[in-house]
Amino acid sequence: MDKLLLLGDEAIAQAAIDAGMSGMYAYPGTPSTEIMEYIQHNELAKERKIHRQWSSNEKTAMEAAIGMSYAGKRAMVAMKHVGLNVAADAFVNAAITGVNGGLVVVSADDPSMHSSQNEQDNRFYGKFALIPILEPVDQQEAYDMVYGAFEMSEKFNVPVLIRITTRLAHSRAGVARKTIKDELPTSLPENPTQFVLLPSIARVQYRKLLEMQPKMLEDAENSPYNKYEDGEDKSLGIIACGIAYNYLKENYAGGKVPYPTLKIGQYPIPKKQVERLMSECKEVLVLEDGYPFVEEAIKGLLEKEPVRGRLDGSLPRDGELNPNLVKKAIAGEEFDVEVPKIVAGRPPALCKGCGHIDAYLALNEALEKYGKGRVFADIGCYTLGALEPYNAINTCVDMGASITMAKGAADAGLIPAVAVIGDSTFTHSGMTGLLDAVIEDSNITVVISDNYTTGMTGGQDSNALGRLEQICEGIGVKPEHIRVFHPTPANLDEMIKIIDEELEYEGVSVIIPRRQCVQTMKNKELVAKVKELKLNEPKN
Repeated sequence: MDKLLLLGDEAIAQAAIDAGMSGMYAYPGTPSTEIMEYIQHNELAKERKIHRQWSSNEKTAMEAAIGMSYAGKRAMVAMKHVGLNVAADAFVNAAITGVNGGLVVVSADDPSMHSSQNEQDNRFYGKFALIPILEPVDQQEAYDMVYGAFEMSEKFNVPVLIRITTRLAHSRAGVARKTIKDELPTSLPENPTQFVLLPSIARVQYRKLLEMQPKMLEDAENSPYNKYEDGEDKSLGIIACGIAYNYLKENYAGGKVPYPTLKIGQYPIPKKQVERLMSECKEVLVLEDGYPFVEEAIKGLLEKEPVRGRLDGSLPRDGELNPNLVKKAIAGEEFDVEVPKIVAGRPPALCKGCGHIDAYLALNEALEKYGKGRVFADIGCYTLGALEPYNAINTCVDMGASITMAKGAADAGLIPAVAVIGDSTFTHSGMTGLLDAVIEDSNITVVISDNYTTGMTGGQDSNALGRLEQICEGIGVKPEHIRVFHPTPANLDEMIKIIDEELEYEGVSVIIPRRQCVQTMKNKELVAKVKELKLNEPKN
């Protein structure tokens, strides 16, 4: 392939295009902005119709990328370092849901705060999420890492974090391209519950993530991006991370460093190479552009005194502690306690008479002709629609993700795509996702299940009370495609008809099943407020 003179940001963008990416999601922020801008103007991206429009914020960008990954396509999301704080909910949970199509997250960090309010080092976020981190030394390595990161993501079934800094993002170098790959076809996850983070499922997914950690470490220890270079002078050993390796090389003629040097570009930290360096050298100097991430880690990694706990298996790596586990860790034995049947765990369920039930029954019937795997849900009591006997939803990632994931899946070609969100969650973090969908006239159907309250957390007042239609119309949804019905068994045929009509509409439509939560009917103040507002609740 040809060779191009590219900024670090542009090298990342070109690699993603060449690797068969189908969707780019981002919110502008220095030093990451040029990644999206390059893709927006790239001819191959235009020809392939790669998604490349800005999102309302980093959170919606992250969730839409997860949605595209859910639909089997490769996606990338990019942001400056503080943007990952906004996207953190979805980012961390995406490691637990896992991926379908490869998912790459780019964090452009800003040491010295050239254009930022802090200089946080987002390698800590990658470690926190328990996913692989790649940190390039130069523009060529940035290209190579991104090109291979999609495959790495699919191999380990997790997102991959690419961490760059301002100097690399905004400096140019020659970059040799690799073979252009085809985009992946649209496909649904093999595990139908993988993306539904109800606690019972999330615990299983989290254990899978933990079980993958040794393989990620082994991959890092054998990575070409982690290189041990021997040196004659053993009085000092040097660990150089990412672009800091360049700063080290520039101190010596011809780049020949006299000390043993470990270049780190892939994490988890390669323990075997670190052990070798520590054993051969009298002291170690750690060079890293950002926080003392590696320095802090190795000071505990090679502690001579034995340390027991969660890492060595004395205590389980997941779940809560309890007196029984503590006793087992200390004395090697457990309490002999029989749990009474009356306190045995019971699965949660939608309340009898709940309006969500009737809305799901109608939605299931309307979607039957399209097949399963098309409903993106959110966090609330309606999430229980994932369980038997409804099996009505396919995802639950974080607050507000339903609309943006449906949008991302529709961008990937999964049509119809349906979002289910509650009235309170919609005003919490669903509105920005709806704005993205309206701006792009996405072909999605949004179901805002309105029960007048924040039902899952105790029946607090919903900020959406009496405002849903006005909010949706104000955001830009066409009034004729804002439909309201009263979810009851008697109205099943009418509900199915309305859903059918909006599923066939090519654009953004909003359906509002509206019926008060059965648990708040006894709240006289709420009932009075509902009557005062004269909500548009059909009487049939």
